[in-house]
Amino acid sequence: MAAAPHPLVRRAREAAARGDVAQAAAALQEIIKSDLSADWAFNDLIRLLYQHGHRANAEAVARMALRANPRNAHAHDLFGTILSELNDLPAGEWHFRRALQLGGEQAAFLRNLALNLTQQGRTEEAETHYVRADQIAPDDWQTLAHWSRLCEVRGDLPQAEKLLERARLLAPSPDDVKLLQAIYLGRAHRIDEALALLESTTSQLGGQAQLERGRLYDARGNYTRAWEDFVEAKQKLARAGGLQYSAAAVEEFFGAMKQFFTRAHLELLPSADVRSDVRQPIFIMGFPRSGTTLIEQILCSHSSVVAGGELPFVGDLRKLALLLLPSEEAFPEHLSQTWTADNRYVATLFRDYYLARARQAGLLREGGRYFTDKWPFNEIYLPLVKMAFPDARIIRLVRHPLDVCLSMLSNNVAHGFYCGYRIEDIVHHLAAVHDLVEHYRREMHLEELVLRYESFIDDPAAHTRKLLDYLGLPFEESCLRFHENRRYAPTPSYVQVTQRVNDRSIARFRHYRPQLLQHAPRLAGLIATYGYDTL
Repeated sequence: MAAAPHPLVRRAREAAARGDVAQAAAALQEIIKSDLSADWAFNDLIRLLYQHGHRANAEAVARMALRANPRNAHAHDLFGTILSELNDLPAGEWHFRRALQLGGEQAAFLRNLALNLTQQGRTEEAETHYVRADQIAPDDWQTLAHWSRLCEVRGDLPQAEKLLERARLLAPSPDDVKLLQAIYLGRAHRIDEALALLESTTSQLGGQAQLERGRLYDARGNYTRAWEDFVEAKQKLARAGGLQYSAAAVEEFFGAMKQFFTRAHLELLPSADVRSDVRQPIFIMGFPRSGTTLIEQILCSHSSVVAGGELPFVGDLRKLALLLLPSEEAFPEHLSQTWTADNRYVATLFRDYYLARARQAGLLREGGRYFTDKWPFNEIYLPLVKMAFPDARIIRLVRHPLDVCLSMLSNNVAHGFYCGYRIEDIVHHLAAVHDLVEHYRREMHLEELVLRYESFIDDPAAHTRKLLDYLGLPFEESCLRFHENRRYAPTPSYVQVTQRVNDRSIARFRHYRPQLLQHAPRLAGLIATYGYDTL
């Protein structure tokens, strides 16, 4: 007969079973404190914290677990998942591969690696890992479900349907795969079937499923029901992830940025020399859902440009600055230390750190002049970008702010200090970022190219030539045929960028005037700057 579990183990399991996260976590922490070799306790604690929305705590425990035992395969897998969610995909990939090296071929490890590679747009490589995971564990419905999603984004709808049917038969409950089935049906333009499927769900819809239902209602022209779903879905997703936007903290941070980054201070900051031996970044800036994916797809259709996607490296420069220049002063005030000769090297380290991360992501391979970086809200850190890359090519996309608000609310956008989960927070953040950028434009020589999304859609050929001229690249016809580029763009715009330019996304906010117009005054500055109206 097996021995009874230790009292702490029993307490942790019982607390977890009844959903008492605090008690379960406390018991697991006591076990770890008494035995740092208890890999299972580390792993259980990471999972517990992660599944209940305590992402930062889960990350801290994962790092501790890997310091205690760098050969803990499951901790590598869990940390890879956390990093992937933070969009640090190259680092996440490394940890998934390390899990496979240490723990052998396990279906879950292979599936998570495939998910990560899909997010990087490396769909063919991802599929090989799904195939292998299915060979190892043919009854794993989660592998089949995620694999079906890969087939759907690649446009192989028949194969997606076959895999979904297999997953449905193996899943503990039919509801477990209904969201993916609805996404597939929506992609196949079978809107009524997709709606009926979600509305037949026996349990309460989760946030992602309700968000999808809202988009389906939108496609059917039922805008009142769509808005209700968008709002409720975002509330559920925020609660599940423990996500909250702090307008006061944003105001304080942006205020400090404006106070420090003045023309007088900026002239004192060092800047790095240009590394002519490697590809250079093109920074595609703009609010989420403003057309940045479209511009990236056009550019990476050129022979001299590769797609980097959403790279978190610019935001990391803030953390690097705090490590290089420890001080009682907070960021950005502590950057005043770079005004002396012995600290001017910091700009060069910013540049080399960014390029080292780009190399890790495979973006500095031979050939070509540029790679793209379209991480949302990179513009917050424009002074750091110009320290690292004084000649940086910066393309700024602007789109009607009410269309941006609507699109951010109807998609699960986690960028911007978690502003995307309430319309009030979206509006506040867009206005605050615009105000900060206007400050930079007054104080800095940005030499950026501003593209108005609506103008681009109206005449894509002329604006594509303008875009390439700005980058010093010769015109290539392939840029106008960007929709033929088989690259998967891992954003909510992945379907749109496989289609010819169209104006279906312009002025969508008009369908939601009753819900949106009350917020227009807060966006008046942004609307006026770029010549928009609310009619």
